Amino acid sequence: MKLSEVLVKPILTEKANAQQEKLRRYAFRVSKKANKLEIKKAVEEFYGVTVVDVNTSVVPGKNKTRFTKAGYIQGKKSAYKKAMVTVAEGETIDLYAAI
Repeated sequence: MKLSEVLVKPILTEKANAQQEKLRRYAFRVSKKANKLEIKKAVEEFYGVTVVDVNTSVVPGKNKTRFTKAGYIQGKKSAYKKAMVTVAEGETIDLYAAI
């Protein structure tokens, strides 16, 4: 798998931002086929930091329903893989530079 296909996008939530400040841990949405070694290599190459630890989890899809004028609509949000990447002491990743 190419390194450009591994990282999909960073996860920017309140919980993720709190972990960035306190624990130097950054959250990324990654490809379902990517493993921890590929994720580590991709983050080190793209952001120029030293990765200490990588934790992954698969977030399950959820059923979504809503009531509209057309009637009752049912759907499903797709599942995705999430990676929590811890960087070395004193290093940071600026995720807001590209916004």
